[in-house]
Amino acid sequence: MNFFVEPFTSNEFMMLALIAGSLVSLTCAIAGTFVVLRGLAFVGDALAHGLLPGIAIAILLGFSGVIGAAVGAGVMMGGVGLVQRKLRLSGDTAVGLLFVGMLSLGVIITSRSDEFVGDLTRILFGQLLGVNSTDVVWQVIALVVVALIAFVCRRPFLLLTIDEGLTSTSGFSVRLFHNLLLVVVGITVVASFQTVGTLLVLGMLVAPAATGALFARRIESMMIIAGVVGILSTYTGLLLSYHFDLAAGASIVLVAVAIFALSATLHEIRSAQRRHDELPHAHGHVHL
Repeated sequence: MNFFVEPFTSNEFMMLALIAGSLVSLTCAIAGTFVVLRGLAFVGDALAHGLLPGIAIAILLGFSGVIGAAVGAGVMMGGVGLVQRKLRLSGDTAVGLLFVGMLSLGVIITSRSDEFVGDLTRILFGQLLGVNSTDVVWQVIALVVVALIAFVCRRPFLLLTIDEGLTSTSGFSVRLFHNLLLVVVGITVVASFQTVGTLLVLGMLVAPAATGALFARRIESMMIIAGVVGILSTYTGLLLSYHFDLAAGASIVLVAVAIFALSATLHEIRSAQRRHDELPHAHGHVHL
């Protein structure tokens, strides 16, 4: 029993990491559900990498990386909307252009300063074992904001995942609620990058929600399953990182992906068995 409990009861940093990781898991479960259903994985990935220049500039100027991340996310989302409206390019093209542009800018900024050697690792892979009580408070605020927006906008968000035409005919603005959905994803990414890093945040957005999509028939159930998977991944990943000296953020995301892979395998086995049971059985006699 000590193997499973002692790391968290005897180590304050591990307990704070578990709390912060669980809060991130719940936030990502809400946003990730819409990311998976709406097909916004590429947008989430672009947002996560688009934070890099904002964080780098903020650190160079002596500000908090969170402020830079928020500015970077705002520039990324505003730029995507501007390119789509003014140049009439597809969403994927606009996101791709801003994605490579922001990532390249971030790499250039960080490559010009020797001070970023440690900071860059923390930005990319997170610093879960370095979170403090203030970080936990910010995670709680992010979770409340994301949950509130998702609750108030649950109907148009759900319609968007089905069909944009249906959203429009139901009296909702497609552009408005699509942008609000991007805001939810942006808040989640900004709140999560300190915990799992910009490279790994997409895993926490997609893997638990994709697992929920395999079994859930209602959006609320999908969010609950995603939240449970995320928290279980956080606990297991932290446990593995503690006992085997592994990177905490990467361990958590890897566990989440492994749970999805196992769930997908079991789901396919059950589906194949169900199809087999539904086939008409051949009889060993002939009716004349």
